[in-house]
Amino acid sequence: MTILVVVQSNPVYSVLLLIGSFVGLAGLYVLLDAPFVAVIQIIVYAGAIMVLFLFVVMLLNAPHEQAVQSGLPESGGARLVGGLLAIAFAIELAWALTRARTMAMAAPGERATFSVSQIGQRLFQQYAFAFEATSILILVAMVGAITLAGRHLDKR
Repeated sequence: MTILVVVQSNPVYSVLLLIGSFVGLAGLYVLLDAPFVAVIQIIVYAGAIMVLFLFVVMLLNAPHEQAVQSGLPESGGARLVGGLLAIAFAIELAWALTRARTMAMAAPGERATFSVSQIGQRLFQQYAFAFEATSILILVAMVGAITLAGRHLDKR
């Protein structure tokens, strides 16, 4: 489903398919015995962030993506960077899978388990700056989208 997000020419369909990808990711969290993270994934990302993305896409009234036909040959540098990123992703994925396999073999008593209140305390005490920085970034993105939409409306 995530491949469809990238290949869609209509941005609204891409956002809706991204919501489906987030729900699938939440399902993976449930399979990993992390139901709290799965619910947060659905509430925060599939709920709030994707509604914001959909609002921005509809506010900007983004047209369908047009294929660019140019007489210039494709850049070899872009392919090299894409290839290097694909190799780095494959290495990271292999590392994560081997780490997950070794953690799954650990005895259940050795794993750290946290209650919802402990997770909340840790998030809002140790990671409060990250939450505030994220809220500022989202605010700047909304102001930028409204500014771009305002310029687009003035030209009509």
